[in-house]
Amino acid sequence: MPRRALTAASVDRIKPPAKGQVEHFDKGFPGLALRISYGGGKSFVYFYRIGGRLRRMTLGTYPALSLADARDNWRKARQAVAIGLDPASATRHGAGATDFQSVCAEWLLRDQAKNRSHDSVKRSIDKDVMPVWGHRQVADIGRRDVLDLMDRIADRGATIMARRTHAYVHRFFKWCVGRGIIEINPAADLPKPGAETRRDRVLTDEELVAVWRGSEKLGWSHGHVIRLLLLTGARREEIGQLRWSEIVNDEIKLEGERTKNRQPHIIPLSSPALALLEQVPRISASDFIFTISGWRAAAGWAVAKSRLDEIAHLAPWHIHDLRRTVATGMQKLGVSLQVVEAVLGHVSGSRAGIVGIYQRHSYDVEKRAALEAWGTHVMALLDGRP
Repeated sequence: MPRRALTAASVDRIKPPAKGQVEHFDKGFPGLALRISYGGGKSFVYFYRIGGRLRRMTLGTYPALSLADARDNWRKARQAVAIGLDPASATRHGAGATDFQSVCAEWLLRDQAKNRSHDSVKRSIDKDVMPVWGHRQVADIGRRDVLDLMDRIADRGATIMARRTHAYVHRFFKWCVGRGIIEINPAADLPKPGAETRRDRVLTDEELVAVWRGSEKLGWSHGHVIRLLLLTGARREEIGQLRWSEIVNDEIKLEGERTKNRQPHIIPLSSPALALLEQVPRISASDFIFTISGWRAAAGWAVAKSRLDEIAHLAPWHIHDLRRTVATGMQKLGVSLQVVEAVLGHVSGSRAGIVGIYQRHSYDVEKRAALEAWGTHVMALLDGRP
């Protein structure tokens, strides 16, 4: 299994084997290889795993497909694998296909691959849409079909899911119009089912203490994540998938690919937050902070939240309510709205529109002071001090 950094010249020069075939793997492009048969034929192939099974996909033959183009095809195929799609199947059925299953696979790859919510979009499509439309031609799906689908989801009491599925389907058909697959978006101007409830749950001081104490009993690693969420006001995945390499000079430095708004975000770490991180065990050779296996971040949030509810005995609440609680708590401490939004990494609100264009102050000093004050407040609540 030769491995080398392929170049256009080396691809042309590599000699065929005396018998059979051999793959020369392209160093720096995992799974990409130049396959050469004893007869002199050359092709680029991609080895990957789907569902734990090793698969091989032929990207094209050389010289019709150049090394540069092979690497471009490899990137697209690898992107598909990253979101759980089989690139060989997408290529076989997606290009030129007009059935919903094939076109949807292509849409997920081309339009949703870089979307942070692509996993939830795919789950929703697979659960509620694919069983109904998977076998149908996209052009045959009309407004009545979209309404029936939304009603079916809403009728089982999942109004919020019906509204979100409506948004996914609308975007899918809009993409299809742009690609020339259909002429009219059947979901355009359709009313959304029901009304999505706007959440405004903020934990009281007593509930905050109960969540903190409950998270201590919850143990590793979800308990530590919960407490760091309470100290930072960050989003669950920002902390749950936190890496040691993202801790720089007493700050969490997140690149745009790790934030919801795709903007880099710095979260200063207060004294209590730093003390919490000092208690975290470090797994050798793993960059993940909150991990058990070492190769993946904390998962299984539904089970962990259920266990925490059994311990803390709170009125119904969500993990995201911690973020709202931190924001509200800092405002009660006298922190300005602009600084609170900077702590949360918001680009809307007071930083939206033309203000956001001309107001480039990062509030780094103010953010650190705000989170330090909030951390002191939380510690005082835990100690029973005013």
